[in-house]
Amino acid sequence: MNWAHVHIFLNHIPVWGTVFGALLLVYGMVRGSEEIKRVSLGVFVIIAVLTVPVYFTGEPAEGIVEGLEGVSEPIIEEHEKLAVASFIAVLILGIIAVIALQRYRRADAVPKGFIVAVLVLSIVVWGLMMWTANLGGKIRHSEIRSEASTHTQ
Repeated sequence: MNWAHVHIFLNHIPVWGTVFGALLLVYGMVRGSEEIKRVSLGVFVIIAVLTVPVYFTGEPAEGIVEGLEGVSEPIIEEHEKLAVASFIAVLILGIIAVIALQRYRRADAVPKGFIVAVLVLSIVVWGLMMWTANLGGKIRHSEIRSEASTHTQ
């Protein structure tokens, strides 16, 4: 197993973890369950922590694949730039979740406005993560690049 393999294996965690946390948060809101809302905040904290190795395995993975045939260097650069934004966004989401868990740990409820803001941010983070992952897939998989879909027979 090399760094590219580790990066590919781990990069699914923030994508699916963020959507799981968001769905769990919606479920908690619908059910009116403070426990489920707090668990979803915990999920966002865990996702932020697990995104750290995803981000930091990206550079070594690039070193492995950049010389391979069919690899797109411009897509690598685009993926890298978007990965920075996604990484910052997920860290912000995790920090906000930690703040909510700490600040409201003795309160009966986390304020609804705060929960709605976390939900909106989680949806934004999920979108960024999906976009970043999609670009990452295009680095090596020419069949999913837009120019491949225009060359049908």
